[in-house]
Amino acid sequence: MTDDMNIPDLMADIGTRAKAAAKTLASATAQAKTAALNAAGDAVWAARGDIIAANVKDMAYGRDKGLSAAMLDRLMLDDDRIQGMVDGLRSVAAQDDPVGAVMDEWTQPTGLNIRRVRTPLGVIGVIYESRPNVTADAGALCLKAGNAVILRGGSESFHSSTAIHRAMQDGLRAASLPVDAIQLIPTRDRAAVREMLVMTDTIDVIVPRGGKGLVGLVQKEARVPVFAHLEGIVHIYIDKDADADKARAVVLNAKTRRTGICGAAECLLVHRDAASLGQDIVDDLIAAGVDVHAQGLNGTSEATNEDWGMEFLDMKIAAKVVDNIDEAIDHIQKYGSNHTDCILTDDDAAADMFFACLDSAILMRNASTQFADGGEFGMGAEIGIATGKMHARGPVGAAQLTSFKYLVVGNGTLRA
Repeated sequence: MTDDMNIPDLMADIGTRAKAAAKTLASATAQAKTAALNAAGDAVWAARGDIIAANVKDMAYGRDKGLSAAMLDRLMLDDDRIQGMVDGLRSVAAQDDPVGAVMDEWTQPTGLNIRRVRTPLGVIGVIYESRPNVTADAGALCLKAGNAVILRGGSESFHSSTAIHRAMQDGLRAASLPVDAIQLIPTRDRAAVREMLVMTDTIDVIVPRGGKGLVGLVQKEARVPVFAHLEGIVHIYIDKDADADKARAVVLNAKTRRTGICGAAECLLVHRDAASLGQDIVDDLIAAGVDVHAQGLNGTSEATNEDWGMEFLDMKIAAKVVDNIDEAIDHIQKYGSNHTDCILTDDDAAADMFFACLDSAILMRNASTQFADGGEFGMGAEIGIATGKMHARGPVGAAQLTSFKYLVVGNGTLRA
């Protein structure tokens, strides 16, 4: 399609078809959904040549658009990353079906038996930037949870997402499920995003996955409920009782493995008594090509107030010496985004304090923050990391894409 279409009419049609598909999915068998996901995995792998060819176009578009090296890395697909998508689809397929699962059950003195069971949300709108693999991840998780999904990928990943979406619909056809269960908005026009945000009659929840600008726009303008996936301003605090070898390895991995993902470390806080270790780590980072903006340590440049609370998504990191764990916690509470934060320490009391005082969706100890990922949490994939406090928090997998209802059974039971 072209970008001169009637956007309101287009979106109304997509929403109507998604709502109809959601009604069918609500009673679809676990076997049918599993078959669709496995068939989609086969289709994605079979179409890898087409997907990579489409990705070449997107990479050229991204370079012309001036995307950073880290953003281009998020956009790039090759055989290994396509295999990762396929593995994710098969992993989600192999999971227990969340729909109908009994969350709790009890019997009242009146004789009423009450069960709380998982039920689909309905229609989910997912708005994402750069990473075309989200097309497969979000489609798979929504389907597993019995939801229809409307996907709006970033303009830079348009061709890749379209090719992946085609394979996902092939999977639905193979399992005789409605292809409208997974729809991709066929235009780069941003008016489609604004239209999604007010489709209260057909969309039950919006999941934005991208930078602060996108999430801020969605939170400001959405009339549909939102699962916010805010920026990953990820902190690592090196305590005075950190193991030196573990700390050096963890920080280097957390920053440099992939700088463009939301779990990449963006700020390093070092206890004053561990300043020597902190300097060794800064030197490691610099040797790896990281631009270290430091305060109290010798980095590549002096840190300024503008460096705190920054999501660099690049080979850059802020670093600061703090007097104690209290100051580290205060700093994270002031500048963090409630996404993922980590403490490196062998002191159980310090770790307990860090975990108790901070309210990030994910808190870690002695592990790389690059593990902040639904796949690494055993969810097969994730639709995002929710940083809000309502309904879903942290990695959002299939179970988090359900609501619940109460099933109440009596035997001619009357209320006195």
